[in-house]
Amino acid sequence: MSEEVQARTRNRWGEGERLRGEILAAASRLLSELDGEDALTIRGVARAVGIAPASIYQHFSDRAALVTGLAEYEFGRLRVAMDAAESRVPARDAVGRVRALLHTYCRFAMANPGHYRLMTANGASRPSPEARPHGPAVDLVDRITAAFARCAESGTALRVPAERAGVIAFVGAHGRVALFHSTGRQPGGDQVVSFADELLALIFA
Repeated sequence: MSEEVQARTRNRWGEGERLRGEILAAASRLLSELDGEDALTIRGVARAVGIAPASIYQHFSDRAALVTGLAEYEFGRLRVAMDAAESRVPARDAVGRVRALLHTYCRFAMANPGHYRLMTANGASRPSPEARPHGPAVDLVDRITAAFARCAESGTALRVPAERAGVIAFVGAHGRVALFHSTGRQPGGDQVVSFADELLALIFA
């Protein structure tokens, strides 16, 4: 075994998905340590997992496919965090659930700058000019929009339709996060969370 391959427990037959998850988890950890995803390499990820680089190609055809898979993995982490935050707020508190979702999004983006830049680098896909965009970021906007719709259904007045409210909240919070990231300032999540609360105050009538 080469020095680049650390000892690890070999996956049994049928545990390919487990190895794929280990690869993505290792890539996620490495991204926290590196200066952007450009420094992420197949060889470096393989070393972190303790496998030969060739093993990664069984799950990802090339580095671009690995980066795409990593972006999807990070959106999955964000969804889990948002699920947990929303579940801690009673269903009857629709406004509290919107706030919990937006706060979690802001804190995740600020705590994981490299991951967040990777997640938002390519935007949404649109198969044709007439088709609605789709992708994980669009799903995120749809989730926030649905939360605003529940607010309206429960009797909380909005100054704009729920669909517009979801876009305004997401674009506003994303812009604030991107501004901090572009200037190299990492003040923590509290400042962005406060800004999100200001956005919500403008959206709710």
